[in-house]
Amino acid sequence: MPFSNSLEVPVAPERRLLPLLGGGRAHVTCRYRCGDQCSQHPPNTTDNPTFGQALNQALSRRGLLKAGAVASAALAVPALASREAAADLDFSAPGLDFEPIRPNTEDAVVIPEGFQQQVVIRWGDPILPGAPEFDFDAQTPEAQEGQFGYNNDFCALLPLPDGRRLMINNHEYVTEEFVFRGYDADNPTEQQARISWAAHGLSVVVLDDKKPVIDPLNRRITLTTPFELRGPAAGSEFLKTPADPTGTRSLGTMNNCSGGVTPWGTILSGEENFHQYFAHADSVTEPATRERLARYGIEGAETDRKWERFDSRWDLSQQVNEPNRFGWIVEVDPHDPTSTPVKHTALGRFKHEGANIRVLDDGRVAAYMGDDEKFEYLYRFVSDGTVKPGGSGLARRHNMALLDSGTLYVATFTGDSPGEIDGSGTLPADGEFDGAGAWIPLAHNDTSFVEGMSAEEVYVFTRLAADKAGATKMDRPEDVQPHPTTGRVYAALTNNSDRGTDGHAPADEPNPRNSNKHGQVLELDDDPAGTRFSWRLLLVCGDPADPSTYFAGYDKSQVSPITCPDNVAFDSRGNLWITTDSSDALGFNDGLYAVPLEGPERGHVKAFLSVPRGAEACGPVIEDDLVLISAQHPGEVDGANADNPASHWPDGGTTQPRPSVVAIWR
Repeated sequence: MPFSNSLEVPVAPERRLLPLLGGGRAHVTCRYRCGDQCSQHPPNTTDNPTFGQALNQALSRRGLLKAGAVASAALAVPALASREAAADLDFSAPGLDFEPIRPNTEDAVVIPEGFQQQVVIRWGDPILPGAPEFDFDAQTPEAQEGQFGYNNDFCALLPLPDGRRLMINNHEYVTEEFVFRGYDADNPTEQQARISWAAHGLSVVVLDDKKPVIDPLNRRITLTTPFELRGPAAGSEFLKTPADPTGTRSLGTMNNCSGGVTPWGTILSGEENFHQYFAHADSVTEPATRERLARYGIEGAETDRKWERFDSRWDLSQQVNEPNRFGWIVEVDPHDPTSTPVKHTALGRFKHEGANIRVLDDGRVAAYMGDDEKFEYLYRFVSDGTVKPGGSGLARRHNMALLDSGTLYVATFTGDSPGEIDGSGTLPADGEFDGAGAWIPLAHNDTSFVEGMSAEEVYVFTRLAADKAGATKMDRPEDVQPHPTTGRVYAALTNNSDRGTDGHAPADEPNPRNSNKHGQVLELDDDPAGTRFSWRLLLVCGDPADPSTYFAGYDKSQVSPITCPDNVAFDSRGNLWITTDSSDALGFNDGLYAVPLEGPERGHVKAFLSVPRGAEACGPVIEDDLVLISAQHPGEVDGANADNPASHWPDGGTTQPRPSVVAIWR
């Protein structure tokens, strides 16, 4: 349906750009979520070769055929169907019959008319037996270990035999200034640090009709939970520490951002901005180690949180390998609360947004992953083994092992119109940003395909391996998911303000704008049995009145403005749903958007909801009769803190803001 005139944006050609009331995510959020990495010099300083050079290197690399990387019958992937062909099928967009909301800055979750909402769970709500009710002014580590964690991000729902549901949530990070009154960043207490350790990780909680219940399946996973390191790098010298001389057991998980549900009913969670937690990199003198740390953004002396004062694992002058035990894809079996979570080294180590699985025709699986930082890369893993059908514990254990053996790849891209890309976002003469690409193999189990690096070095220092392979620098690759029916792969590229600036990579066709504030959504047509793919940009985000934006060719006067795509999901009718991070770049709150992928409505972006001021919309769960959204860090605006809150969501009055999961239904 046409976009509501309540947006107060006139119809083209008289339309004007929306006012830039904000200018991006608050500094306090950037500081605690990622160590303010966006304002730092990007750690990828590699001058990668062109696509053609990288492909020639890959094709001549010894051992390539042995890994089955190019000896595939599917080297040529058909191009994506044209918009005209889709329009001829006269598709509609079922499931999207709602009036889009208008941009706003309200301290509330705003939803369309005809829908209802309720808060499912808040930070601090008890989920384990004996856990106390939340008391903001009486927090303890022991209480937090039994309560829902902070800053919930990825969310998943799994069915239980009795009709109830398992909900699994990531808890990405803690913003201590909003968690503790009178927080002194220069002198945090050990009690505060231990509460933060307990507030990280994941929660598993049973829902009975949208209500959390205390149940034996409920679980908290924190920064002190034992994990198993598995796969080709397990036992590596790079993973051994005084606490674990075997290099096969690690303690805890942190900065868990997005994730995915596997076909066998487990959860994959991505460890992202782990770099900011480790102190005294400036004390490391060995050149190779310093280079490896710097490539992951680990530099300097004290950290912001100063955990190194309370546990030597955060102090690189004492435990230099501890950072290598983070930055992995984590797998959790939520059906077994006694199981040990796994970190899969075969999927590489970088700042994982998440991982999502596609099952190949022959039963093998492919995992798609993004490395969420400016100028980082897209990755794919293809397993050696095949899926064992069934939902038994035996089948789950077999299938969890699939991610321990296979081939890890990184992506290179080339465009169809290279001479036309000038950084302005002007659409090429052929009417699309599109082209081809290739997956360059990095390693297969104990075999490295990267010159000068062993297999264990490839897995532990994957960014360096991808640099050597000539991967294409992208604009913050975040959530990457295969479509459940078409198999096409969709990647959210959030933004990159350094694109095309002095000393940094210029615009190219998959990243067509310099100083890219608003990001884009990438669409791949990939056959996981081969190594070639075709691609196009589905969306080039921003204010639709901005000539540099693109909505799959759809009439831009009819679409909702959208900026900084982050997480993606699909509904049962094949529509794409997108959450945003930093919609303040256009002066309004973040939200959840829907866009059809087929037919004449392809590209018709519609805003479904927005989250409170200062919050980020995360972890969408999209079902036919239910939507879940995670409202992360509500009220995080500069100048606010626990002593001066800018939000009182979700409880209102004079309460402190609390990250929460919200259910919406018609």
